[in-house]
Amino acid sequence: MTTYIPRKALIAITSYNGVFYPDGKRTGLFFTEALHPFEVLTKAGFEVELATETGTFGFDEHSLEKQFLTDEDEVAYKNPAHPFMVKLKSQLNKASDVKKEEYGLFFASAGHASIYDYPKARGLQSIAEDIWSRGGVVSAVCHGPAILPGIIDAKTGESIIAGKAVTGFTTEGEVVLKVIDKIKQDKVPTIEEGAAKVGAKYLAPLHPFDDFSITDGRVPTGANPASARSTAERAVKAFDSL
Repeated sequence: MTTYIPRKALIAITSYNGVFYPDGKRTGLFFTEALHPFEVLTKAGFEVELATETGTFGFDEHSLEKQFLTDEDEVAYKNPAHPFMVKLKSQLNKASDVKKEEYGLFFASAGHASIYDYPKARGLQSIAEDIWSRGGVVSAVCHGPAILPGIIDAKTGESIIAGKAVTGFTTEGEVVLKVIDKIKQDKVPTIEEGAAKVGAKYLAPLHPFDDFSITDGRVPTGANPASARSTAERAVKAFDSL
């Protein structure tokens, strides 16, 4: 590639924070699905910024439960001086304020909230489109791939995942979590439905919560929270092979 692609990454975060779960808890950013990519990317020498469509965010309440956090994750969450928490709490960007040309890698973090705002998040999508058009990497994990159908390749006029293999949170997983009826009621597409609609090939993990990630060209994707780190590692590898 002759074009210079900056070693700078944007982690996209959902801005939706509505009540979603049967127990009345809210969905929002699934904490480790942004923390783990941040750790991987910074370790690999990337400058990393965070952005949401609106410049605001809320946590997925379940993502802060002990079952989803290692001791190290919990230490990071409770430390306001941790670099990730500083970025999240005081340096979070609004998509429309981001200088697209500064970035070479886009990573869509998730939470169920993503299926509510990512399909319509034109600010975030346009950043990813710009990175893609310059030969950069566009990656997503869990429900983050909800943003991919709307990211259009300027050369083809189609989604960047048309004809590509992708993964993301399984419909089976939605059933296990007892949220599939809520998703259908709200008329938001599952990750599998969104991928199929634009002609992508969806690949599922053997079990919904296995660490499972794949790469197809410049599009690394992962299936669930357990896959956030491996997906980010794939994104780094894809970037380094440009």
